[in-house]
Parts: sequence; C-alpha cells; structure tokens
Amino acid sequence: MTDKIGIDSYREGHKYDFGGGGGGSGEDGFIKEQDRLLPIANVGRIMKQILPPNAKVSKEAKETLQECVSEFISFVTGEASDKCHREKRKTVNGDDICWALATLGFDNYAEQLKRYLQRYREQEGERANQHSAGNVPEGKEETSTYRGELHSSLSLGRFERCKSIW
Repeated sequence: MTDKIGIDSYREGHKYDFGGGGGGSGEDGFIKEQDRLLPIANVGRIMKQILPPNAKVSKEAKETLQECVSEFISFVTGEASDKCHREKRKTVNGDDICWALATLGFDNYAEQLKRYLQRYREQEGERANQHSAGNVPEGKEETSTYRGELHSSLSLGRFERCKSIW
C-alpha cells in the first residue's frame, strides 16, 4: 500500500491509514496518520523558535518537517526497540535511545543526549531527595532547564551532522 504521494506505508509491519476516516488506531492493524505524526502545531512552534521573529513558515515546510521528524523518531525508536527485544526487555529507556542513535551513525546526537540524560537523572535524584526530606514547599517544584540546553547544543550544528537515512 502506498500513501497519496507514493510512499510505502507498510513500514516494519505497520499499516498506515492515510484516508483520515473511520476506525481507531489499532483496529484492523491500521495506524491513523494523526497518531503516527507529531502534532503540526508543535512542529511549527519548534521551527519558529530558531527563526528570526519576522520569519514565516509555510504549511508545506511544516508538513514536510513533520513527516521527517516523525519518521526519524520511529526509525530511532525501532532500532532501540529491536535491541530491547533481543535482550528480552519490554521497556525502551533513554540509554537504549542513545545506543540506537550511535548505532545509526548519529554519534554527535548520542553524546549530547547521554550528557543530558546524566544531568536529568542527577536532577531527578536530587528532587526525590528533597521531596523525601520535605524540603520543597508544595506547589514550588523546580523545573529543569536541561531541555533548553540540549536543544541549544544540538541545534548549534543544525542538521549538517545528520546522515541521510532515507
């Protein structure tokens, strides 16, 4: 089966429903397009963060990137999932994603993500210790800034480090 622009929609045993009609995700083995892709508003918001304030992004550009990032996430997650399956585990964790990125040739991203994951885990440990000690007033929880740091460090080289995977 191919979608409306000729892309093979039988990927890794999943069938995609590009018709947008009837049936929910999982029925008859079909995954609706809206369940397969990141929300277009989120993609557009991320794109606009890196552009000058007066820049515009076309609908076509948002949809193109939406398709690409959704496919990239599926590609990396599939590799991590295969590893977990071989190891007879059911849960994909952050280390599996880092491993998959490195295995697929995205070493720069894997290294950045490993550092982020380490800091995230340290912060979560500190937060758990504060909560167990009762040191954080209710409603005054700290928020992480590491996500922003990861975004900044990954976007420094933009996509020139990416290798063609399609």
